[in-house]
Amino acid sequence: MENREENPLRNLILARIVSGGPMTFADYMAACLYEPGLGYYTSPGRKVGAEGDFYTSSNVHAVFGRLVTRELCRMWEVMEKPAGFAVVEVGAGNGRLARDILDAAEEISREFYGALTYRLIEMEPSLQEAQRNLLAPHVAKAVWGDPADLADGRLSFTGCLLSNELIDSFPVHVVEMTAAGLREVYVTAADTEMGEELGPLSTPELADYFRDLGLALHQGQRAEVNLAALRWLSTVTRAVERGFVMTIDYGYPAAELYAPMRKNGTLLCYYRHTVEENPYVRAGMQDITSHVDFTSLMRRGEELGLATVWFGEQYRFLLGAGMMEELMALEARAVSEEERLKGRLSLKKLILPDGGMGDTFRVLIQAKGVPSPRLLCVEGWGKGL
Repeated sequence: MENREENPLRNLILARIVSGGPMTFADYMAACLYEPGLGYYTSPGRKVGAEGDFYTSSNVHAVFGRLVTRELCRMWEVMEKPAGFAVVEVGAGNGRLARDILDAAEEISREFYGALTYRLIEMEPSLQEAQRNLLAPHVAKAVWGDPADLADGRLSFTGCLLSNELIDSFPVHVVEMTAAGLREVYVTAADTEMGEELGPLSTPELADYFRDLGLALHQGQRAEVNLAALRWLSTVTRAVERGFVMTIDYGYPAAELYAPMRKNGTLLCYYRHTVEENPYVRAGMQDITSHVDFTSLMRRGEELGLATVWFGEQYRFLLGAGMMEELMALEARAVSEEERLKGRLSLKKLILPDGGMGDTFRVLIQAKGVPSPRLLCVEGWGKGL
C-alpha cells in the first residue's frame, strides 16, 4: 500500500491544486516524472531492467545495439564518411545501449569508430556515474551533455540523434469527446484525494491536432495528445546540421492510435514490472507512458525539413539491419546448446510479432540534408509502412 503521508511529491501536487485550481493531466504527468529531485526520472534509483520497473530492447540482448550500429554505420557511409559523426542519445539511461553501440562500432568498422563521438543526454544526474563506469573502455569517445543543451540551442552536430523509448514518457494532455465537443481532463483534489474533471481545452492546439490529422474521436472516447513531442522535434531538428533522427518507441500511425476500439486511450503506468492503470497512485514512484503518434511526428518533421526515410515495425528494422547474420554469428560463438537456446530466446523477444516487441515497437528514421539515403532498412523493405 502507498504511504501517502510520506510521499512529498504527492503532497506538493495536492498543494498546487489547492492553491491554483485543477491542473491539466500534462502538468500532473510532468510533475510525476520530472519534478526536480522528486520525479520518477529525476530521482535516484534503477528504472530499467530486473531491478527496475520495465525492460527496454537494449536490456534484452546486446545484439539490439549491434544492429542499430550497423544502421548508424550505413548512415555515415551514405553521408560520404564525414570526419566527425556524432551519435546523440537523448534519454541515455544507464548507458547500456551506448556501450553496446560503441562495442559494436569498434568491432564492425575501425574507420567508423574513429570518426564517432557519442554524446549521452540524460535528465537524472545520478546516472552519469553508472554511465561512466559502463563506458570506461570508450571514455575517449563519450561526451556528456544536459537536456538544456538541446533546449537552449547550444548543441549543433553532424550525425544521428537517437532515442529509444523516450517520447512515450513525455507529458501528454488527455482529452475526451463529449456531446458538447472535445473536452480536456483536469486533475482535481478533494479531501486529500486526487480525482478528475472535464473542462475546456487548455490550448487550441488540441483541437488543431485532430483537425490537422483529419480525424475525430467518437463520443465517449478518450485519447492522449503529445504536444511536447512536436515541440521536442522542432528543437532537435535545429540541433542536427546534417544527418538523421532515429526514433524507436512503441506506438502507431494516427489512424490506428485513435481508432474507436481504443476508447480509453493508451495511458499506462509501470511499477516493478506490473501494469497499473491508475496514474493517481505512487506519484513519482511509477512510470507513466502513452503510445506515440508516429503520423504527427512524420508530418511535423516534413514541415521542419526532415524527410521521412523509413517507418516500420521494429522486427522489420532489425531484420533489414542484419538480424539473421547476427543470430548465426551468435550461435557459432556459443559453447553449448543451452547458450544457443538462451540467445535464440532473447532475440525472439526483439522480433516477436502479435503484440510483442517486434511489432508494438516502431522505428522512424528522418533525414536532414541527406537526399534519398539507401539505408539498410530501406534496402530490405523499401520505405516501410
